[in-house]
Amino acid sequence: MLLGAVRAAVAGRLATGPVGGVRAASAAAKALSGAGGSGATSGTESGTASRLSGKGSARLDEFAARLEAEAPMLDAFLGTPRGGVTMPEPRPRRKRGFVEREPKPEWLKRDMPRGANYKRLKNSLDGLDLNTVCEEAKCPNIGECWGGKDGTATATIMLLGDTCTRACRFCAIKTSNTPPPPDADEPYKVAKAVTDWGLDYVVLTSVDRDDLPDGGSGHFAQTIAHLKSLDSELTVEALVSDFAGDLEAVARVAESGLDVYAHNVETVERLQGVVRDRRAGYHQSLTTLREAKRVTPDIVTKSNIMLGVGETDAEVQATMDDLLEAGVEILTLGQYLRPTPRHMKVAEYVHPDKFKHWQVTGEAMGFKYVASGPLVRSSYRAGEFAIKAQIKKKRAAAE
Repeated sequence: MLLGAVRAAVAGRLATGPVGGVRAASAAAKALSGAGGSGATSGTESGTASRLSGKGSARLDEFAARLEAEAPMLDAFLGTPRGGVTMPEPRPRRKRGFVEREPKPEWLKRDMPRGANYKRLKNSLDGLDLNTVCEEAKCPNIGECWGGKDGTATATIMLLGDTCTRACRFCAIKTSNTPPPPDADEPYKVAKAVTDWGLDYVVLTSVDRDDLPDGGSGHFAQTIAHLKSLDSELTVEALVSDFAGDLEAVARVAESGLDVYAHNVETVERLQGVVRDRRAGYHQSLTTLREAKRVTPDIVTKSNIMLGVGETDAEVQATMDDLLEAGVEILTLGQYLRPTPRHMKVAEYVHPDKFKHWQVTGEAMGFKYVASGPLVRSSYRAGEFAIKAQIKKKRAAAE
């Protein structure tokens, strides 16, 4: 019977809160005091139970009165409404490694890459064991660039391997302090691929190779010279690193027969250390662009700015001013897209109207060509007629 009283007290606590539970226990104790022994219970045992339960009942009544006065404070502590028990909603379980992503706006959605030209380029690359930044950096425009028609198909070949010595927070390319040595036959493989494709505009880029004495500039120059020896009319663009500020390396590439020298400042001056590897730098990048123009005045220079990483409009305008002062003629602006959950977050999805504003502004400032849009990348539609027409005009003037 004592066990029954305890059970009654617990049930009362759950049903009516702390005060109700105590009162239930008190009632159970009183019931004990009025109950006699039964079955094998002796008279002595019954009397003892009555005395104990009588004293317990008085104490419980006194404790219930005290608890009544303190109940609001106790309820607040327990987080339980008086008169009942409420359990918190269970948190949904997530799979290990799951990261909730902010949905992208409609203007950033693209169709899956397809088309005969896309398949032809991909099969050619796979057979030659070459890397492209289009695939390695997960470019959203791969279907449009590789599937282009009427002479606008463009592929960006990545030289010097697929492993970078730097670790920029926006870039999806894998990194290592000791990447494998460059493929000595790569310049010839690239020339064969371009010949097989029948392209008239090719973009060469590379990972950063701070482990090489010349930063890989000699490898670039060899590749460009070999391409030009096979097809002097081929237009070659090189999107290069800053070569750690080595101006001799810059000149080596610029004087190799190149048509477009491209190097990206990536972001505004204030955010350089947040977005790029610490070995890169805003003024170091501007210096390399100036040097390329100085040693080869007829060369076309080009740079890119990512938006959506925390920059202000005033900072974008200042960066455009600096690029124009450095002699840059072609400017691209695009939206930063987070490649994986390990990379830095997107600060803002910039509206297409803002990109249009920067295009109009850049053209009014004096840039020869401005490509500005959410999905624009540095090599985006590099083989467009407007760019090729500008290069042909410069070639004719130089002859």
